[in-house]
Amino acid sequence: MKKTRGFKIVLLLFIAGLISLFFLFDLDDYFSLANLKEELVAFKAYYGQHKVLTMSGYMVLYIIMAGLSLPGAAIMTLAGGAVFGIFYGTLIVSFASTIGATLAFLFSRYMFRDWVQNKFSSKLLAINKGIDKEGGFYLFTLRLVPIFPFFVINLVMGVTSISTLVFYGVSQLGMIPGTLVFINAGTQLAKIESPGGILSVNMILSFALLGVFPIIARRFTAAIRQKKVFSKFSKPKQYDYNMVVIGAGSAGLVASYIAAVVKAKVALIEEDKMGGDCLNTGCVPSKALIASAKLLSHAKRAKEFGFERATVEFHFADVMERIQSIIKKVEPHDSVERYTGLGVDCFNGKAKIVSPFEVKVNDKILTTKNIIVATGAKPMVPDLPGLDRINYLTSDTIWNIRKLPENLLVLGAGPIGCELAQGFSRIGSKVTLVQRGSQIMKKEDPDAAQIILNRFQEEGINVFLNHSAKAIDVLGQEKQLICDHEGRQIRIPFDEILIALGRTPNVSGFGLEELGIELTGRGHIETNEFLQTNFPNIYCSGDVHGRYQFTHTAAHESWYCSVNALFGRFKKFSVDYGTIPWATYTDPEVARVGLNETEAKQAGIEYEMVKYGIDDLDRAIADSQNLGFVKVLTMPGKDKILGVTIVGNHAADVIAEFVLAMKHGIGLNKILGTIHIYPTMAEAHKYAAGLWKKNHAPEKLLTWIKKYHTWMRK
Repeated sequence: MKKTRGFKIVLLLFIAGLISLFFLFDLDDYFSLANLKEELVAFKAYYGQHKVLTMSGYMVLYIIMAGLSLPGAAIMTLAGGAVFGIFYGTLIVSFASTIGATLAFLFSRYMFRDWVQNKFSSKLLAINKGIDKEGGFYLFTLRLVPIFPFFVINLVMGVTSISTLVFYGVSQLGMIPGTLVFINAGTQLAKIESPGGILSVNMILSFALLGVFPIIARRFTAAIRQKKVFSKFSKPKQYDYNMVVIGAGSAGLVASYIAAVVKAKVALIEEDKMGGDCLNTGCVPSKALIASAKLLSHAKRAKEFGFERATVEFHFADVMERIQSIIKKVEPHDSVERYTGLGVDCFNGKAKIVSPFEVKVNDKILTTKNIIVATGAKPMVPDLPGLDRINYLTSDTIWNIRKLPENLLVLGAGPIGCELAQGFSRIGSKVTLVQRGSQIMKKEDPDAAQIILNRFQEEGINVFLNHSAKAIDVLGQEKQLICDHEGRQIRIPFDEILIALGRTPNVSGFGLEELGIELTGRGHIETNEFLQTNFPNIYCSGDVHGRYQFTHTAAHESWYCSVNALFGRFKKFSVDYGTIPWATYTDPEVARVGLNETEAKQAGIEYEMVKYGIDDLDRAIADSQNLGFVKVLTMPGKDKILGVTIVGNHAADVIAEFVLAMKHGIGLNKILGTIHIYPTMAEAHKYAAGLWKKNHAPEKLLTWIKKYHTWMRK
C-alpha cells in the first residue's frame, strides 16, 4: 500500500512537472491561430518531403497534449486539416485524440477513483447506477455535444465505473463528427492566401458549421434518445390533444390555462375536486382558520390596545363552517365552468397513462402529443405502531371536524404543524406540539424559529423538542403517544392527534410504474432541467415533482412545462429556482427568499449579514406587533443580496420587495435610495439597507470631511 501511494505521488509530481514546463517555457504560444498561419507553409513543405515522419510526430504530439490535458487541441486539429487534408487529418486526429483521452482517463482512474468512490460512496450510488445503465450513451452525448471541456470529461469519467473499452470505443465514435468539422475548417484555413480569402463562401460556411454543430449534435442526440425511449410504443397517426394534464390542483390548472391561452387543444383530468389541495384542504382553509384565530388572540390582548377587556362568543362549528364558505367563494376561480369557458376539456375521473401518447379516463382513450403529470401530494402518515387503532387527523381531514378537540397533539413542527398548532390553541384547544429534532421549523434559521417557539410557549402551547415518536398506546379511554427522549420513555396523553410530518407525492395508481417513469430516492418524479421525465413528452410539475412544495412554485413550474411541451422543438427553457420565496403563517409570520445563514454555513458560502429589529419600527410599535426582524445576507463587500429572512407581522407580504430585487439584480444601495411610505412595515427594508451602508461607510473619507467641517467653522 505504501509503495503504491509513493508511486502515485511520484507520478503526480512528474505529470505536474511536465505541465509546468509547458507553461514555464511559453510553449502554449506555439499553439495559436496566428502561429499556425505563420508556419503553415513551412509545415506543408516539410510534410511534402517527410510524410510518414510528419504524421507520426504530429500524432505523438497530439497524444501527449491530450494525455496531459494541455490546451491547444482545437489548433492542433485545425493544423491537421490544413496540412494533411480531410481524410488523413480526420484519421490521425480521431485516433490520436482518443488514445490521448484514454491515457488521461486511465491516469485519473489510477490516481483518484478508489479515493473518490470510498469518500463519496453513498453519493455516487445513483451516478454509478446511471453509468452502468446507459453510461455509453451518456458519454456519447458529452462527446457529440461539447458542453464540457474535452479534458474534464476524460478526468471525470476516470473516477466512474465505466469500462475502459467502452470509454475508448464511444469516445472515438462520438468525437468523429466534431473532428470532421474542425478538420474541414482547417482545410479552408489552408486556402487563405490574402485578406479577401477570409470572406470566401467556403471559409464562412466552414466556421459557421463550427458554431451550429453543437446545436445539430444536441438535436441529433435528443432524437436518438427519444427513438430509444419510444421504440416499444406506436405513435398515433393523429392526436386528439396537444396536451393532457393529470391533476387539477395549482400546477394542473396553470398548465392547462397556459395551453388554452396559446390555443392548444388541452384536456384536464381530475379524480376529486377542482382546485386540489390548496383550495380544499391546504392554503385556503388554513389561512381562513388563522384569520379567525387571530381575532380571538387580539381579544385576549385587549389591554395592550387600551381596552379593559374584550370577549368573543362563538361556536367552533360555526368557525369551521366559515372556512367552508371561504372555500366556496374561491371555488369559481378553479371551476370546471371557468376552464371549459377558456377552451379546456375537463374530465372528472381517474386517469391512467396507457402509453406515452395515450391516457385513459372513464373508459375513454385520449391520444396526446404531450402529458403533464400534476398529481400533487398527500399527508405522509408514519408506520407508527398503534396508529391504526385510533382515528387520527391529517391536514386533509381536520377540516371535517365540528367539535373542538379539548387536548390536541400535533406531531411534527414544520410549517403545517406550527400553523395549525397555533390556530387551534387560539381557538381553545390545549395543544401539545411534538418535534423529533431540536428546533421547530427546521428549515429556518435558529433565531427565527426561537421567536416563534417563545410565542408558542407564551400562548400556552406545550412544545416537546427532541422527542421521537415510537408508538400509540390506548389505555381505556385515554390515548397516549409514546416517545423516546434522550433514552427515556415519555408518555404524552391526547384526545386527538394531528399528523403533520410533511407530504408524500402521489405517484402510484395511474400508470407511472407500468410505463417506467423514473423516481428520485425520495419517491418524487425525476425530471431534467426542462421538467421532462425520462419520457421526453411527459412532463411533471407541482408537489409530485417535490423540489418545492408550494402553490406558487407549482404555478411557476407549470409555465415551463407548458411552454416546453408545446414549443420545445423551437426553444426549451430551464426552470429557474433562483428566487423562490415562501412563508409560514404563524403569528408573527416567517418569510424567506434565497439563502439563510444556516444554508450558507453548510455550503461554505461567504457572506455578510445585517439584522434590523422590528421592535424599533414605528409602524410595528403603533400596531403592537413589534416582534421580529429583517435579516439580509449579502456578498462580502458588495450590496448584492444572497438571501432574506423576515420575521414579523405581514412578513409574507412585505418580502416581495426583496424577491423583486433578487430576481432583477437590485442591490441594497437602490433599496436604500427608494422612497418608502411612512409608517409601513416595508420601511424595515430601508432601515436594514441603511445598516449595511453604515457598515460600509468610507471611514477615511469621513475623517477628512469632519476636518473640512471643523475648518469651515473657523
